[in-house]
Amino acid sequence: MRPGSATGGPITGIEANVAMSGYPLAWVESPLQLVSAAEFAEARGERVRVVFRLGPQMSRTAAELLARGAGFASCLPYVGIPWGELWRAGEWVVGDGMSGQFRLAAAVLRPRAVTLLDDGAMSLRLAGGLAGLHDFERPEQRAGVVRRVLGDLTRDHLLRLAGSDGLEFFSAFDPRSREFAAVSALGVRLRGHGFAWTRRTARPPRLPARRVMLGTARVADGLLDGAAHRAEVARFAAAGPCVYLPHRREPAAEVDAIRALPGVSVLESGLPVELFLAGAEGLVLASAGTSADTTLARVLAGSERVS
Repeated sequence: MRPGSATGGPITGIEANVAMSGYPLAWVESPLQLVSAAEFAEARGERVRVVFRLGPQMSRTAAELLARGAGFASCLPYVGIPWGELWRAGEWVVGDGMSGQFRLAAAVLRPRAVTLLDDGAMSLRLAGGLAGLHDFERPEQRAGVVRRVLGDLTRDHLLRLAGSDGLEFFSAFDPRSREFAAVSALGVRLRGHGFAWTRRTARPPRLPARRVMLGTARVADGLLDGAAHRAEVARFAAAGPCVYLPHRREPAAEVDAIRALPGVSVLESGLPVELFLAGAEGLVLASAGTSADTTLARVLAGSERVS
């Protein structure tokens, strides 16, 4: 995508490529990471090049961000590791610092500066792994030999960058957390944000009800029983009509089952909830436990939380 277009192609030509290489490169893999890239561009006061992994909601989110005037010098879908883009970039702005692809790319190319965007609660896990509070790995991941070696190389390189003021977290999560405090002591810079750009460019949605239940990926991940989740949604709806916003990774069959519950209106916006709900007022929000509880608290003001 080119800025202002949802369907344009990549910028071509040697001169254009040379000029574009001066911008930080945001490599993102989820809708929240895309939103964080827009916030990063706003906070830094400079445009960024964006490469995003194709997946649910990604193209729709990119198009919406561009329509709202995100500071993207370019915004292109990508499959796999964008080696050429990364090699030309002076600064990497990374959405998933725990991924195997980032480990491989960082171990091979050794970036000169890295900013780590929010990846939900994994941001805290990443910070704790860098600080040595636990393994440099996702909690559910069993690392093989190659992944573990690449992880060690990546962690060592990132900590060397921290020692030369070349590593930063750009996050909406609490900088006073144990994990962020630990990496800050190692020289990692922390830059907080409150979704100021998202709130400023908000397009408040028209909702059929003010009571909103957030979807979850925990059923798909095997962390929450589907029947138990549906019962929780039903209890929330029993107190009054509600809107259910499915998570992008919820199985269609699960969403259909929730759609059949009395008092529930399922609304599939195709956007991350932080972007979709920005500007809404007076909501009563519930969830089955998600990092969006934290990010939405920064996006929304005056909305009631229920357990």
